[in-house]
Amino acid sequence: MVERLVTMQATASPVTQQWHRPKGLLLDAMGTLITLVDSVGHGYAAVAAEHGLEVEPAAIDAAFPEVYRRAPALAFGPLDHDGLEAAERRWWGERIGETFAAIGAPPPDLSLQHALFDHFAQSDCWRLYNEVEEQLQQWRQVGLKLAVVSNFDRRLHGLLEGLGVLPLFDAVVVSSEAGAAKPDPKPFALALEALQLNSTEVWHVGDSPEDLAGARAAGLHCVLLERQG
Repeated sequence: MVERLVTMQATASPVTQQWHRPKGLLLDAMGTLITLVDSVGHGYAAVAAEHGLEVEPAAIDAAFPEVYRRAPALAFGPLDHDGLEAAERRWWGERIGETFAAIGAPPPDLSLQHALFDHFAQSDCWRLYNEVEEQLQQWRQVGLKLAVVSNFDRRLHGLLEGLGVLPLFDAVVVSSEAGAAKPDPKPFALALEALQLNSTEVWHVGDSPEDLAGARAAGLHCVLLERQG
């Protein structure tokens, strides 16, 4: 079932350790379960236009990945509800400002930063990959416990709810709430605790080097997804 969707890379030598059918799966979000309907650049350009600022989608799409790659972890210390939202908005506001600077656009004001944050909180900006909902249903039917472990913020809870799959998960762990981001093993440990399973009973499915490294650090078998296009 897993092999139908992914290319597998073990986190330990098959000679020294035998992997058995898991009791639970931890799943990455962006690039594994969900993706944007339109590119980041198209979203930025549409919202910026509403604020009287013209930017080229292709330029944003070229600049954003490097800005995101260099960014500090999307993770914060213990904060109350309002404090955490403010920290998330501030983190993304800095990334937005850096992206606009990289393409030579005027600095986005606070209202544009917040508008962009709110834009990407809308579930209609996102979609599930075609096979995801059916696969999640099948995994639940055979008794697997499921959790999301993602370098994301609290908006992910609402996105999964809007896309109709939140009830299929026993837990959703996002880095901003966890206080650590993959490849740190802490988000994985929190998910294992929520599922009440240990690392030998759970596999992680993701699509990035951070997924593989984080799973290894947490002692998990990792299944690395390789999507085409």
